[in-house]
Parts: sequence; structure tokens; C-alpha cells
Amino acid sequence: MSENVVALAGGVGGAKLALGFASVLPPEELKLIVNTGDDDIFHGLYVCPDIDTVMYTLSGLSNTDTGWGLKGESFQALSMLGRYGCDTWFNLGDLDFGTHIMRKYLLDDKYTLTETTAYLCQKLGIQCQVLPMTNDSVRTVIRTIGGDLSMQEYFVRDKAEPEVLDITYAGSDIAQPSEEFCESLDNVDKLVLCPSNPFLSIGPILALPGIRSRMMDLKSDNQIRIAVSPIVSGDSVKGPAGKIMRELGYEVSCVTVAELYRDFCDVFVIDVQDKEHCRAIESLGIKPFVAPIIMNSKADKIALAKTLLELDVN
Repeated sequence: MSENVVALAGGVGGAKLALGFASVLPPEELKLIVNTGDDDIFHGLYVCPDIDTVMYTLSGLSNTDTGWGLKGESFQALSMLGRYGCDTWFNLGDLDFGTHIMRKYLLDDKYTLTETTAYLCQKLGIQCQVLPMTNDSVRTVIRTIGGDLSMQEYFVRDKAEPEVLDITYAGSDIAQPSEEFCESLDNVDKLVLCPSNPFLSIGPILALPGIRSRMMDLKSDNQIRIAVSPIVSGDSVKGPAGKIMRELGYEVSCVTVAELYRDFCDVFVIDVQDKEHCRAIESLGIKPFVAPIIMNSKADKIALAKTLLELDVN
């Protein structure tokens, strides 16, 4: 029986689970909604870090050692830009530049970001839909003692070291979720929140007008809303999620993430190391499910995807 799966994704954790789903689902049954709050302009080119990570992962081009960029990458163009006095802290490789140049061609030709992403995916042989959360501008802003930072300034340039005081999503109040995003929610059977950073990756998607309420309304018998914890054994699997939670005054726990999603989550998937938190998650009105969720190998990604596809609310 066919099943429409919509997965909200961002960062490396989102890309890993996206590969798991893409490996086991027919492409027409999978739609990946990807965070664009990280998007930025470098050297005159529009860069979509989370979309690119998903594209490179699904096409088999990603650098699995670093978790970002492309395998076999070189940095000659960036080196030359440095000689000309340009900032080069954001590592754009020579192959990666090709993606961003092509994206600029399409955007300048009045393609939407959704249409542009579809074109790039088609050329990379990706068959499932990779959908930007919006075609409008939404930017994640990290407020620190030293001032406001973009996501890339905070995460790449400053190596996630500044203390985070607050996180906002500039433009989210007037941006609109893409038409394709809305259509995917109209026909979803399984909605999955990937194990992505709840503030930097999932937060911008949920901040779009009407999205959270639409997810709350998905309550028919054939629909299930699943979230996978990005926190295992009291810390983030990868990235600064744990640090950010601590600095914003949250307990660094899978239970905290479940509470952030409690108004629209039916099943919250936690790692076997956190099984003692099941009762606390149940107290939120959410069904806990325990499974191995750390994805080191492709087999791990596929196994987790299959586990999620088998879940129900009963």
C-alpha cells in the first residue's frame, strides 16, 4: 500500500534520514521539506547549505568524512578570492561553486527557489521531491552578547562559540510556505521531523505562518506525526543543539525536545540509551518509541527509516 511521507529536514541529521527514506520509498511517496533559514549570499552567489547537503547526500556526491560539501573537492577558486582580499571563512569548494553559479543563473531567470531546486535535483539524478520550505526570505538570527549573527557567521565563522541569548527568524512573519509544501501536508500519511536541531533547522520551518497549526490539525486515523530526537544521552548527536539548549535555559534532554513538539507530535522516537525517559515523554501526551537512532552507516539510516515507516499510534 502506498504511503505519502513528508519529512522536515535540516543539517546533517536531516540529510542522513532523508537518504534512509529515499533508499526504501518509491520517489513519488517521499517529499523532503528543507530548512532555508541558513541561506546566505557569498561572493555574489545564493547559497543554500541545508538544501545542498540534502542534494549531495541523495546523489551520492557528499563528503561523508566532513558531513558537508562534496567528495574530491578542491578550493582553488576560494584561494584566489583570498588573494584578492575576500573573506574566505565560508568554505566553498570548486565543485560547490558550480552548484551556486547554476542556482544564480536560474534565480536571475525568475525561477523560484522551488523550481531551481527541482532543476538541480533532476540534473543530479534525484527522483524524490526536495522542497525548500519557502520561496521567500527567512533568515535565522542568533542574538549573542557581541551582537546579532547569521547562522553561517555563528556556526561556521565563529564555530558556534558565542553564547546564545535568543534565536529569531527574520521575515518568517510575512513569508509564505511554498505551495508545494502546503500541498504535501494536504496529502500526508506520515509526517516526520528528522533528528535536526530544533532551533536552527526545524524552528525556521515551524515559524512559517500557518504551518504549526496545520500540523496540529493532522489527526485523521490514517495520519501519524513522528519526531526523532536529536538529543541522545544528554547531548546533541552532532552540532551545537545541546549547547544552545543549555544557554537558552533548557535542560539538555530528549524530553525537552519532545516538549517543544508536544502540540503536534504523536510518537517521539528516542535512542536506546534514553529509554528511562519514556515515562516523562508519556506524561506529555506523546507515545515514546525506543530504537537505535544514531546513523553512522547507510545501513543505520535505512534501518531507522524502515522503523519509522512501520510505526503507528496504537
